[in-house]
Amino acid sequence: MMTFYARLFLTYVPLLGLKGCLGLFFVVRFLESNWFVWVTQMNHIPMHIDHDRNMDWVSTQLQATCNVHKSAFNDWFSGHLNFQIEHHLFPTMPRHNYHKVAPLVQSLCAKHGIEYKSKPLLSAFADIVHSLKESGQLWLDAYLHQ
Repeated sequence: MMTFYARLFLTYVPLLGLKGCLGLFFVVRFLESNWFVWVTQMNHIPMHIDHDRNMDWVSTQLQATCNVHKSAFNDWFSGHLNFQIEHHLFPTMPRHNYHKVAPLVQSLCAKHGIEYKSKPLLSAFADIVHSLKESGQLWLDAYLHQ
């Protein structure tokens, strides 16, 4: 970790000065953390997971996640993690191969009557906002003892 910071400062301080280097570092971290939260949560937060229902492992993975439709932008923006179902089923598979197994997973789901969820990117983002609203309301109700 120290070598990362050493390389960062040795590269950018001569170009931007100390304030500019720190400013760049924090702006990039801010953008990166927001991107990370939206990409990871669009496939997980809106899923309704209750108590263990003694479901098989595959069904549980399909209930716990959903995909975001494939497109060049979605693949790039999410780093191919728009195929979250395949990521959960095949966690060691390289991400750029998820689109290759997606049709096989879809046919397996259809064969066994398991719902395979996929949605547009904007719907996934809207689900995050809706989920945050629900969580905020639960917190407010608990805080106000209602």
